[in-house]
Amino acid sequence: MTARTLVRNGIVLPLEGRKVVYDPGSVLIEGNEIVAVGSTEAIDADPRSAGAVIVDATSHAVIPGLHNGHLHSGLLRGTAESMSLWDWLEAYVDPAHKALTPEIAEAASMLAYTEGVRFGTTSVMDMWRFMEGSARAADAIGIRATLVPYVADLPGFDYFETLDSNLALLKSHRVASDGRVRTWVGLEHLLYCSPAAFRRAAEMALEYDTGIHTHSSESIWEVQESLKQFGRRPIEEFYNRGILSDHTVVAHCVWLDDREIELLARTGTSAVHCPCSNMKLASGPARIGDMRAAGIAVGIGSDGEKENNNLDLLEEMKFASLLQKVSSLDPTVGDPWDILDLATLSGARALGLDAITGSLEPGKRADIVTVDLRQPHLTPLLHGADFNVPAHLVFSASGHDVDHVWVDGRLLVEGGTVLSVDVGAVMHTAQGAAEELFERRRAVLEAKAKGS
Repeated sequence: MTARTLVRNGIVLPLEGRKVVYDPGSVLIEGNEIVAVGSTEAIDADPRSAGAVIVDATSHAVIPGLHNGHLHSGLLRGTAESMSLWDWLEAYVDPAHKALTPEIAEAASMLAYTEGVRFGTTSVMDMWRFMEGSARAADAIGIRATLVPYVADLPGFDYFETLDSNLALLKSHRVASDGRVRTWVGLEHLLYCSPAAFRRAAEMALEYDTGIHTHSSESIWEVQESLKQFGRRPIEEFYNRGILSDHTVVAHCVWLDDREIELLARTGTSAVHCPCSNMKLASGPARIGDMRAAGIAVGIGSDGEKENNNLDLLEEMKFASLLQKVSSLDPTVGDPWDILDLATLSGARALGLDAITGSLEPGKRADIVTVDLRQPHLTPLLHGADFNVPAHLVFSASGHDVDHVWVDGRLLVEGGTVLSVDVGAVMHTAQGAAEELFERRRAVLEAKAKGS
């Protein structure tokens, strides 16, 4: 008989597109699927609950797993501070890419995915390098991972991935780990990739029935440079190069005009909002409300550990709301229910996963998170007419409050402890890898200085 687990007597927010709450409520898991969601009384009466392993979720929020729609694995945390975007890329990020090895890259993914799942992230879209190691990391930890190689082909960027290496990953990991791991086509940036690369990327995505992920419109300078070089704004140039579609996800989308929003909506292209990164690098506030009003699927992302500096999507949700409020001078935007949707169902929709995850519904995969609300910073906990759990999740909670995490019905975090890997060992390996990376990067910078 397939094992059953009953997540019982919590405050269940299915987040399936309506403001529905079961308080108290329960979720019944059988194998890797959710088979029932409802009030505690109703699920207790369901004969399938008999004999299930019970997880007491009293005074816990029970929500879908969170989707990090734009991540870069990395090991630069706390070392690349207080710089503008393009100076930061040139001085810190690109030299680190030149120094990267497959072993260091895998250690970075192990650390990033471990941190993410501890904080309630069950699905990541990671743009990184040497991603065979990232696939091994996702498999070991148990999360969902959409792997997107950093591809660039213009002169001077030969230290990134190539479309050929991306193709090799598609052939070996188009779908892996029982469907939890997938490969997409990655294009680093409009200003790093040739028109030919865009055309071939679109052909590869079509041939392998997969997605395309890239960055765009993160800074004003980028928009100005696109107008200077191509006579079009970046999203218009993407359209001209043939990559906008319902299989494409664009990160950032900060500086869009009305025409570009219309193009994204018309082509079915999705966007990912990275509020902490956009604030830290002084990129600006994205027009999230306008994009959602146009029907664009908008997810939320942490961006990399170097520009955030953590991978806590509960914290990210708070900033997603506050950035909308302060940039629009409208306190009514950034409603907690809307922000929760960014990290759950809309995030899954952006990644093309909404048919199987993103909400708590029978038939969907059991990607479930419980958040312990028995904390001073989450008090008072109110029910009924004064119900405040959505506000607590967005404005008060952090990833440290995550108690349990399931992916595909497998318990990965229990009582705040990651079960699938030895976290101490992951940290130890990452520490050594980072030290090696910085030594290698120092040699790259010294060689560059001598060459100049």
